[in-house]
Amino acid sequence: MRLLAARSLRVHRKAWAAVFAAVAVTSALLGALALALGSVGLGHARVERYAAAPVVVAGDQEVRWTVEPWGSEPRTETAGLTERVRVPDEAVDVLRAVPGVREAVPDDTFVVREAAAPGADGTRAYPGRSWDAARLAPYRLTEGREPRQAGEAVVGAGLGAVGDTVAGREVVGVADGPAVLYVTAGEARRLAGHPGAVDAVGVLAEPGVPVDTLHARVRAALDEAGLKDTAAGQPLRALTGDGRGAAEHLGAPPARAELLQLLAAVAANVLLAAVLVLASLVAQALQQRAAERELLLSVGATPRQVRGAAGREVTRVAGAAALLGVLASGPVFLTLWSALRARTGVVPEGLELPTPPWLFAALPVVAALVVGITRFVVLFAARRPGRPGKGGARRVAGIVLLVLGAGSAGTATLQGGDAAAAAAGAATVTLVAGCALLGPWIAGAAMAVLDRPFRRFGGAPGRLTAAGAAAHSRRLGAALVPVVLVTAFALVQLSAGATMERAAAAQARAATTADLAFSGTTAERVRKLPGVVAATDVLRSSVVLARTEAGSPRLDRLPVLGVDADGLAGTLDPGVVAGDLSGLGRAGTVAVGADMAESLEAKPGSTVELRLGDGTKKRLRVVAVYERSLALGEFLLPKAELAPHMSDPYPARVLAADGHGGGPIVPEAVTPPGAELNSLVSGGIVAAIGGLTLLSVLSTLALIGAGRRGELELLRQVGASVGQLRRMLGLEAGFLTATGLLVGLVVGALPLTAFAWALTGGLPYLPPAQAVTIVGVVLVTVVAGVFLPVARKGFRR
Repeated sequence: MRLLAARSLRVHRKAWAAVFAAVAVTSALLGALALALGSVGLGHARVERYAAAPVVVAGDQEVRWTVEPWGSEPRTETAGLTERVRVPDEAVDVLRAVPGVREAVPDDTFVVREAAAPGADGTRAYPGRSWDAARLAPYRLTEGREPRQAGEAVVGAGLGAVGDTVAGREVVGVADGPAVLYVTAGEARRLAGHPGAVDAVGVLAEPGVPVDTLHARVRAALDEAGLKDTAAGQPLRALTGDGRGAAEHLGAPPARAELLQLLAAVAANVLLAAVLVLASLVAQALQQRAAERELLLSVGATPRQVRGAAGREVTRVAGAAALLGVLASGPVFLTLWSALRARTGVVPEGLELPTPPWLFAALPVVAALVVGITRFVVLFAARRPGRPGKGGARRVAGIVLLVLGAGSAGTATLQGGDAAAAAAGAATVTLVAGCALLGPWIAGAAMAVLDRPFRRFGGAPGRLTAAGAAAHSRRLGAALVPVVLVTAFALVQLSAGATMERAAAAQARAATTADLAFSGTTAERVRKLPGVVAATDVLRSSVVLARTEAGSPRLDRLPVLGVDADGLAGTLDPGVVAGDLSGLGRAGTVAVGADMAESLEAKPGSTVELRLGDGTKKRLRVVAVYERSLALGEFLLPKAELAPHMSDPYPARVLAADGHGGGPIVPEAVTPPGAELNSLVSGGIVAAIGGLTLLSVLSTLALIGAGRRGELELLRQVGASVGQLRRMLGLEAGFLTATGLLVGLVVGALPLTAFAWALTGGLPYLPPAQAVTIVGVVLVTVVAGVFLPVARKGFRR
């Protein structure tokens, strides 16, 4: 077996070049994704303000929900909260009495805004804290003194100098650290606006008290006092180490969880695409040597020996390629990760994504996985080939997968939101897998349709093409699979996002009927402006919806808007289909998007249970159902209901109507959590997987071309001209391109249509430029793959 593998590898090295390239690229992609998953898995919120406090007591920034699935053990689902969960004042006194505690410092954060005329440019907002809390970092004075009165302040570096006036306060000192406005403890409590509670408590230890000891004592004291947070009534948390950052950067932990889920889904898609690509390439490389295997079997080699020799051969090729790929994945990952973190607004503020050196130990595991996948194909591809027309099991399996894929697409039309997206994604994967199994039969059916036109109108090249397709349907099937894969994948990935963005933008334009928009002010002030007939504050927050899916618990964090019911006329039109938005003027009410209302079986007069941004559970009465939920979110709440549960309840902007039809304004629309990061990562993955599948198209066709040089030489010897051979190959390239694009379009369009119908009520949309790009890239790749391998030797005179 060693001898056979060594000799065969030497003789067929050109055929293995395609497999080598695909394995190397696959290993590089999977290696970079493995490093990214590891980095996000180790990620945490950055510790800045509480760096000098070994223990920080804060509210529980997670909501939990436990359900007992059908016939299973209870399961608990968690979701991060992005609004501040506060600590009762009593906790400060409890912590000060703990042995080993030198000081317990309450911390409140707030925002001070410069007084300005409504809509005036230059409105500035300053984050603020008490000067006492600066010791928790610690930040120290570099100039001046600490504030002693309500009208005095210390500013962080860059905000001003001693003697200046900032936000109506005299600057009496300058401190190192971030650009923050520090005031007295009493003034901080007043500006924070939540009497009886603080944001967090930093615990400073007596000299010589270990962190573990202090944490244990603090935890015991909190449990004994039975203190709960002021929102959902959960036990307070005592944070140490990197966990302290969660009390500073509230958006970092939820963003980390969402990024981890996104990368895991991406890795699964890449792995599936890699399996299909490698299986197709290795199978084609081995099937071209069927006569060689038959000869070995006829002279006494056993099937096990033949498979063993092929396995050794594949392992050597894949091993070297995988090693090269994972070596390249390290620099690729570091470059992309650095660019991602450097791009402002993509990675949430305060989210640390470490890359310790030992993380790169995962790369050999990735290489071994890719080699294992590649060698596994040998078990099926190195069998003795059956007679033409065989493959009943493969055909049945392919048909079953197509039926399952169509069923999954049908399920997507009955779902909404993430469930519809998941069903559509599963349908795409299943349909592509079914087409991969049925490749030879799809190619045969397509050629059966084109056989008569080729023979009648194609002349000698057309007859050669038809005859070659009839004799080598497996070869055509192997060439079709990657074309179908790249077409369907690109279509689904690009069209799904474009469809949602287009529908959401259209709804946002229709929903925003305001003539004017202001920032840095409130509706109360805007209503006093001459000519303004209506105005509403727009608050942006999130809620958590708990529900079951197939008996399992599920928590969805959804963006919501808070509005003034009496200011909606002429400013915001959600498209009410049932009920009346005037009901939002009463406390304890909510308006629900039509799809969500159908999912929850809600209607005007019924109730829905939501957990607001800080985890407070509320049962709200539905007063209206509206249809423009893609733009405005699934829930609209009264401003007075939402504001008390926000870290900063200041309006994001004010929409106003003056009755004169002012100039166009930016439409109001919610932004899903992590939308920009999701878009960026998805775009990169489309490029990566698209590149991999295009390489597969080129490699598969190159491999097929290298294996048919003898066939082309024979045709030349029996009288075929160079021009006839070129036209024959051109017809084959056209056939592969047209058939692959058509099948890929059907495979992608079925789940896409179901997805678009479920979420937008319309058909999928793909920008014309992107559609032309897909067709053009596939055409160029197929033509290059067909002609390049035979350009030199296949057309010799």
